[in-house]
Amino acid sequence: MNLPNLNPETIDRIIEMAWEDRTPFDAIEAQFGLLEKEVIALMKHEMKESSFRMWRERVNKRKTKHLRKRGFIAGRFKSQNQKT
Repeated sequence: MNLPNLNPETIDRIIEMAWEDRTPFDAIEAQFGLLEKEVIALMKHEMKESSFRMWRERVNKRKTKHLRKRGFIAGRFKSQNQKT
């Protein structure tokens, strides 16, 4: 898969967002234009194999990584713990 040319700071931020359990793939797509499958490919390329497997297993069990699964309507990404 051909990934866009990203600078190291952007790659680090995408990895950080993908690693967080609460950040959905939709937020990464909105901010960086990468689809879920592109984020997965980036993670696979940038991480050690064992770390990637551990991350994939964790992501597959989380409904928070997919807004559709938790009934979120597209719009602003905001934690429910955040003050209004």
